[in-house]
Amino acid sequence: MSNKRDCYEILGVSRDTDEDEIKKAYRRLALKFHPDRNPGDQKAEEMFKEAAEAYEILRDKDKRKIYDLYGYDGLKGTGFSGFSGFEDIFSTFGDIFEDFFGFGGRGSRRTRAKRGNDLRYNLEITLEEAYTGKEEEIAFTRWDTCNECGGTGIKPGREPAVCPACHGRGEVLHSQGFFQIRTVCSTCNGTGSIITDPCKACMGTGKIKAQRKVLIKIPAGIDNGMQLRVQGEGEPGEKGGPPGDLYVAVFIKEHEFFVREEDDLKCQIPISFVQGILGSEVSIPVLGDNGKIDITIPEGTQPGDIIRVKGKGMPNLRKGRGFGDLFIQIMVSIPKKISQRQKELLMEFMEIEKQKRPSKTREFWEKIKGN
Repeated sequence: MSNKRDCYEILGVSRDTDEDEIKKAYRRLALKFHPDRNPGDQKAEEMFKEAAEAYEILRDKDKRKIYDLYGYDGLKGTGFSGFSGFEDIFSTFGDIFEDFFGFGGRGSRRTRAKRGNDLRYNLEITLEEAYTGKEEEIAFTRWDTCNECGGTGIKPGREPAVCPACHGRGEVLHSQGFFQIRTVCSTCNGTGSIITDPCKACMGTGKIKAQRKVLIKIPAGIDNGMQLRVQGEGEPGEKGGPPGDLYVAVFIKEHEFFVREEDDLKCQIPISFVQGILGSEVSIPVLGDNGKIDITIPEGTQPGDIIRVKGKGMPNLRKGRGFGDLFIQIMVSIPKKISQRQKELLMEFMEIEKQKRPSKTREFWEKIKGN
């Protein structure tokens, strides 16, 4: 069990609070415990990180649903691991900090580091692979830092030129009567410099398209639509900012025999009406156990009856142990053609039934007439 404080307690909200109120609560705490307002205060820094992690969980509908059901332990399978540091927090929630500081967090617009873009990769696996778990190497394309110029966008051996519009200040002063307004320089976007000799490899962008391969571990019991977070495998950041993350969305192919419902599996098996009457032993496919198990069809089994086999479902990912159950629906098959001998035996069987149950038949028709 996790020893972390409850997310709702951290933000000071109730469990049914809507997204807008959760955001407002986080804004208040972020403003109160911001490192720039509490220099050298270790406790304030911890509170700042704690509030950011709680907000990251509760602002996301899927993470919040998992957290409400299973707590922090349930989020392990989603790839959520909190924040690596202040810059990670500032880059993730930059819009919030801009609202009350006027910039992204720890510096001006000119020097602010920018976190790289997150990427998404869709991966399709079989139900068998979801049962056992696996390692999979995936290949994808992303924008990467240009090796030729090191991400500067400038031709090697050359230097950037001072922006002629703002003279290197990154800001432009506009006068309107008695008022003066400072705005970010539109020519250099606040950097104070411009590129006059762009790198030929990246055409001055500082980034190039590159192929990337990553080995990911798919946990046993993963469910359809779950995402795995691979930290730092997104696109590179700018001005020293951290890279984004890669989110691998896992989709499970439809199985020809089993239907999955959370950790349980369901299937249908056909039996003859004789097997239903007399009972029998049948072998059915399963995931694991060498691919099959023997089950007992009880005597007198009816069409549509359900047989439950405990522990033969999917691994429980959130609990980290145990398995769901297998539910088998019995489908009785009626033959369209039978032999003469089979017909004689069934006629004999029908005659015996008439002799055994005349009173029940009479009661049935009397009940029908009464209605």
